Amino acid sequence: MTEQITLNEIARVQAFLRHTFSNNRIVIVPPAKPRAPVEMMIGDEFIGVLHRDEDEGEISYSLNISILEEDLPTAVSM
Repeated sequence: MTEQITLNEIARVQAFLRHTFSNNRIVIVPPAKPRAPVEMMIGDEFIGVLHRDEDEGEISYSLNISILEEDLPTAVSM
């Protein structure tokens, strides 16, 4: 079941992501209205949406990262 994320959880997840990715520009933006999405930004660039899930007393967070096709570079050889 998806639950609303508290400000304390937002701060904790933000600290975790900043540490994990060695990037202090990561910001988790609290929602402007109840039930609005919690957004992740790097600088002023929207990266994705953070969700909280609680199942059988266990809490987890998922980050859905959006990548627009128009933002991708032209073909890359591998």
